Amino acid sequence: MKHVKDQSAKTLSIEDHRQSPKMLDAVKTILNEIGEDPTREGLEKTPLRVAKSLKYLTKGYREDPYEVINNAVFAEDIDEMVVVKDIELYSLCEHHLLPFIGKVHVAYVPDGKIIGLSKIARVVEIYARRLQVQERLTKQIAETLNDCLKPLGVAVVIEAEHLCMQMRGVQKQHSAMVTSSMLGEFKTNLATRSEFMTIIRSSL
Repeated sequence: MKHVKDQSAKTLSIEDHRQSPKMLDAVKTILNEIGEDPTREGLEKTPLRVAKSLKYLTKGYREDPYEVINNAVFAEDIDEMVVVKDIELYSLCEHHLLPFIGKVHVAYVPDGKIIGLSKIARVVEIYARRLQVQERLTKQIAETLNDCLKPLGVAVVIEAEHLCMQMRGVQKQHSAMVTSSMLGEFKTNLATRSEFMTIIRSSL
């Protein structure tokens, strides 16, 4: 048993070493500034945990959505609407570095090309794992799919709750923000847009 503990300590030491010293120091400074003692037992590893957490939550900066899509576009003679709804969303508001959490609904009308289902969720994830505002996130997802698929239309709707509004400031607990980006047929054709909105509101 002692051998296992020694190995874990060695692994943790290597992991500690790989974290940015500047980020660790910055977290220690913040802890000091809010009146805490970063050397006490409960906070001793907090700078490391925060550094690791932030690197994960912002990993989208180190990923390219166009590369993800590139090998997952397939020729297919389909021109009916494709909808992926209720994609879970977790992102960080760039104004306060607090989470906003919700769901993303995506649709497109193919024009001879379709995309692998999981890649739509991956595109959402890549852009969400950056410091964001919901309005920009919605537009980025729509424009990336539009660029890569050249479809007849793309629609993205995001519904999210923002902790920067619920935990601080006005503290409105039950508020939600809804944003949309409609391109092509979803913007110009009311029937197409209405069909999409009906689908994402249904309990299918």
